[in-house]
Amino acid sequence: MLIFSGSSNPDLAKKISSHLGIELSPLDIHVFPDLEKRVRIIDSVVDKDCVVVQSTSIPADSHYMELFFIIDGLKRSGAKSITAVIPYLGYGRQDHIFRSGEAVSLDVIIHILENRGVSKVIVFDLHSIRIPELFNVPVSHLSALPLFAGEIIKNKWNDSDSVLVSPDMGGIRRIKQLSALLNTMQFVAIEKNRDLVSGTVTADTISGSLRNSCKRALIVDDMISSGGTIQVASKLLKQHGLSEVIVFATHAVFSDDAVKTLEESDVEKVYVTNTIYVGKEKQLEKLEILSTAEMVADELR
Repeated sequence: MLIFSGSSNPDLAKKISSHLGIELSPLDIHVFPDLEKRVRIIDSVVDKDCVVVQSTSIPADSHYMELFFIIDGLKRSGAKSITAVIPYLGYGRQDHIFRSGEAVSLDVIIHILENRGVSKVIVFDLHSIRIPELFNVPVSHLSALPLFAGEIIKNKWNDSDSVLVSPDMGGIRRIKQLSALLNTMQFVAIEKNRDLVSGTVTADTISGSLRNSCKRALIVDDMISSGGTIQVASKLLKQHGLSEVIVFATHAVFSDDAVKTLEESDVEKVYVTNTIYVGKEKQLEKLEILSTAEMVADELR
């Protein structure tokens, strides 16, 4: 097996290869002055099983193009198989038509991946469980929920003082799965509305009953993008008498002023994973990053 890393998350790629006891294979990615990229496979990959690690986070378009070029280079160079490890699948929220005239962006991306020669895809916590059905190649859909459960147990938050919270009704399935990992821990959901044009989030109702003993809310989501959902949810939970709000989210998208929004929110601590590389400028004090490398390595074995 040969492992290649794109430029979006080399730290994760190194950790994955370390778990497997394999050195990363060299790859030449040259960026021209006009920001076009040229990708070159350096060593022979003939009849080799190849793995490409590339998260398609901000800037998603650039990272996807680079991924396409790497895959194309491997295929043209005679690779036996190509597994694309895309920990964060960009455009995952654009998997169907919301309004008339819209393109289905994710469908276009999947078509290119398959057309250029991908044999298998490994992803984490997709925004919709139907996304694997859009692929014609095998998809391993991994989840960070076991990592979150481990942290909750380690900190003894799986007690009657705590409640799991889905920040919207779409996350009910996710919160039920985590509850099952924690011996049917209590959970509730927030009824959220998002304006499709402006993206403004509003929430004023909690679905489910909170025990009087509850003092700590554990919000669980697939990603933090602008931080608006977390800000609104944490404020609502504090208004309902909870004194501590802790967030668990797989993907640290952190777009726009997300870091500032989280810093100013009612949240005490934020747990994310390294599916997306979080630069030092985005590592707020209340942030803790959990590693998915071992889970990916186990899937590749």
